[in-house]
Amino acid sequence: MKLDDTDRRIVEMLQKDDTLSYGVIAERLGITEREVVERIRRLSDTRTKILIVDDELDTLLPLKRALEMEDFNVIEAQDGVEALEKVRAEIPDLVLLDLMLPKINGFEVCQQLKQDEATSAIPIIMLTAKGETSDKVEGIEIGADDYVTKPFDLAELKARIKAVLRRTAP
Repeated sequence: MKLDDTDRRIVEMLQKDDTLSYGVIAERLGITEREVVERIRRLSDTRTKILIVDDELDTLLPLKRALEMEDFNVIEAQDGVEALEKVRAEIPDLVLLDLMLPKINGFEVCQQLKQDEATSAIPIIMLTAKGETSDKVEGIEIGADDYVTKPFDLAELKARIKAVLRRTAP
């Protein structure tokens, strides 16, 4: 799990004084108590976190279940805007990104994430029905770490996820 500055500050505060209340931490950091609670909950879950971005529930839900059975912490987004918000809020270890999304397409999401210093190191696997060579080349050129076409073999996708995570582990 990658930590942002606020997460680091929470950890530092708790290391210095583990009796601090959520309210005190929130006040010192200028965030809501609810956000403190959510961040501490997230920090307590040490499983690898994967964000699945797909607007097709018939792809998203079975894939989410399959990855949860592998003990991944899986979160989801159904459009490009929500994907960008979730990446910044949740800081996933890997993103599975469809290309054909409402609001902002997957190419643009990938490009924005790779251009932002805070999210540029998060690996992205494009998972899409767009199987043309030109689409694959574009995806890899804008920063995707792998490109898998639908329909996909679940065993192969899991192997690719694990391979990308091994390559990008700190």
